[in-house]
Amino acid sequence: MREQQPPDEPDRPEPAGHLRPTSPAVLTGWAVAGIVGGWLLHPAAERLGGTAPIVTWAQPLALLLVVAILGGTAWSTWRTVHVQRVRLDPNQAVNRLVLARACAYVGALVAGGYLGYALSWLGDAAELADQRMWRSVVAAAAGVGVSVTALLLERACRVRSDGDAA
Repeated sequence: MREQQPPDEPDRPEPAGHLRPTSPAVLTGWAVAGIVGGWLLHPAAERLGGTAPIVTWAQPLALLLVVAILGGTAWSTWRTVHVQRVRLDPNQAVNRLVLARACAYVGALVAGGYLGYALSWLGDAAELADQRMWRSVVAAAAGVGVSVTALLLERACRVRSDGDAA
């Protein structure tokens, strides 16, 4: 027996996919979760292990390295897409968007975590309280830098659709 073929359907245009920019509400949620977690880390660590974690300069410097890498990638992407008017390969564009979105979320979480940890040291009479607090504030600022440069990378990947006005 012969199988029946479905009737020819007219060619339908492919649906256009749209990604919305990273939501400030989601970033705020991650930052608040980080603040709560960072603030709880200090008392929990002292109760469980006896010593709260020390914040060295390596943490903020590592975050600043991520900021530099993201910033360089954002600048290169922006130049390629908007100045040279070259389209990125689809996998490159998706990879950069995924990197940007993930780094924006993690940067907000890390910034909140270090800020919460810094706040937990306010008024503490411990010997290294001020050192931990200020280094945590610097690390929180670097975490904000990660989120900002990630959002710049996300913005650099944006292209006008054919229907947009010039």
